[in-house]
Amino acid sequence: MKKVGWSSILVAAMLLADAVLWDPQNSGSAQAWKESQLSARALGLQLHSMGVSSADKFDGAFKDAIKARSAALAVTPNAVALSNRKQIVELAAKIRLPAIYFRDEFVDSGGLMSYGADLDDHYRRAAIYVDKILKGAKPADLPVEQPTKFELIINLKAAKQIGLIIPPNVLARADKVIK
Repeated sequence: MKKVGWSSILVAAMLLADAVLWDPQNSGSAQAWKESQLSARALGLQLHSMGVSSADKFDGAFKDAIKARSAALAVTPNAVALSNRKQIVELAAKIRLPAIYFRDEFVDSGGLMSYGADLDDHYRRAAIYVDKILKGAKPADLPVEQPTKFELIINLKAAKQIGLIIPPNVLARADKVIK
């Protein structure tokens, strides 16, 4: 039930991560990468770019992350990552790289943690829009809404697998903890 903007999410993820997995062919993902770089520079940090636009490039990107001595990973929202989440989660676990993802499906696939828009709330808001349209409202007259409810999900099984201890104060802030 966190109410935080995307830039705050990026800053929090970046403080955790020094590697960012993003899709150069996805404008939203590319923008997230640019924002991550700006925030990192402002804090005097250097990020490792893992720009990947196809599934066959993930192995190489993770090998490069090892060479760059990346300590943690943030994955920006993009379809290539979402559709290959199991592979990404397995590669991160294999090299014991803590990762924060943008959707809970990654955590459901064995990933460490996710922070992103609460999709149930998002779907409820969409249903309200459909109801308004069915009652005669013109879609062009309805305001565009951004997500306002975000959730932090932590997978303790994944943490144990990579030898990471999640502090109790972080667990207390999680909306969902998988044990």
